Amino acid sequence: MDKYSINKNIEVVFLTAPTFPNDVLSTFEKLHSLIPDIPNRRYFGISHPDKTGKISYKAAAELVENDTFDHSELQHFSIEKGEFVAKYIVNHFADSSSIGTAFQELLAHPQLDPNAYCLEVYKNYTDVDVHCMVKILY
Repeated sequence: MDKYSINKNIEVVFLTAPTFPNDVLSTFEKLHSLIPDIPNRRYFGISHPDKTGKISYKAAAELVENDTFDHSELQHFSIEKGEFVAKYIVNHFADSSSIGTAFQELLAHPQLDPNAYCLEVYKNYTDVDVHCMVKILY
């Protein structure tokens, strides 16, 4: 496990996957079709269980300077700055369980923020490597 800091809030737009995990890829594809393709735009997976334990998953894209698109299907969210524990996965497609396994380990951290969500960070739309992160308290 590594420590990772996000120094300022990250504003994103997102679509919620109808079902998890089945609709995650198609939700990212739809999101990508709705916004301009910029090589350095970061993408995020934001997930947490709802009150019934069902996983709610948001496919999100960073808002960058001079973004002028507006689409009624997109919702806004702010990824809060703070301290995180993280695991870096190289080519998560090579092992379909790698992200879930990483989050199981991260969610066991003794300083886990009780309001934390699971955060996947991709450096751009085509990146197959991912930082899996959860927020911690000090």
